[in-house]
Amino acid sequence: MKRSLAGLATALVAGLVLTACGGGGGDPLSNGSGGSAQPAGPIRIGSAAFPENTLLAQIYGQALQAKGVQVEVLPPIASREAYFPGLRDGSLDLVPEYTGVLLQYLDKDATAKAPDEVYAALQGVVPQGLTVLEKSSAENKDAVVVTRETADRLQARTIGDLAANCGELVFGGPPEFQTRPDGIPGIQQTYGCSFKEYRSLDVGGPLTVAALRDGTVQAADLFTTDPTIEANGFVALEDPENNFAAQNVVPLINTAKATDQVKEVLNGISAKLTTQALLDLNAQLGGPDKPNPDTVAKEWLTANGLV
Repeated sequence: MKRSLAGLATALVAGLVLTACGGGGGDPLSNGSGGSAQPAGPIRIGSAAFPENTLLAQIYGQALQAKGVQVEVLPPIASREAYFPGLRDGSLDLVPEYTGVLLQYLDKDATAKAPDEVYAALQGVVPQGLTVLEKSSAENKDAVVVTRETADRLQARTIGDLAANCGELVFGGPPEFQTRPDGIPGIQQTYGCSFKEYRSLDVGGPLTVAALRDGTVQAADLFTTDPTIEANGFVALEDPENNFAAQNVVPLINTAKATDQVKEVLNGISAKLTTQALLDLNAQLGGPDKPNPDTVAKEWLTANGLV
């Protein structure tokens, strides 16, 4: 987690502030290891500006609020390049992150690809004052996606199968994908694939889907948990050389706000969150009823005994 509700999710979350003034010491999730039950001040939760990440921020916020922790869920912020400085300066305290792309953002020379290797490497490069909590098994990776017609015409199952024809294809994706190490530079280096042109669109949103569907672009960056891939008959090309590293969902938090209680709540979410859950949650967001992200978050938390 995704496309058609990006704007709606942004608008809804922009207007939402979750607050709770519950006390600390008697909370059942406090593990008694010495950390205070309540962090000082509210935990300010941010997210990237695409529905899945916005929804994850809601899940974090509602679960913490249910345990008496004061939180504020802030409006989505375009991309990692835009929100990460807020984590460094303290204007943000918590975001749902993805291990592989966060590692590459922090260490452009990182080579880890497998889930545990990526997570271990990430723990070693997270700046002082920030902490990654336990990673979930849920994974949402970037993928090079083409239409079924393009896949059949070029007999392409993998990104490498495009190499001979990349010079004829226009690629679409978010602006930052053009320069990220595992974006266009990585595809060029790993697969020898240099596209004819790059079109800056949105973060796996309706602009990208529409451009791929109408032929404005012939290949695009979409997320593997995006239900519009299947809905439109698109093909997510295989990545046998692992240009895209493991991308497990993980809470990234201000260390000062990571009390024992907060860690236990967030780690409990990670223990329950699976890739299939992300697929199901994204499908709900894009369903005909178009439910609010906060409603979808509450239903998932309730179903999993987390509130």
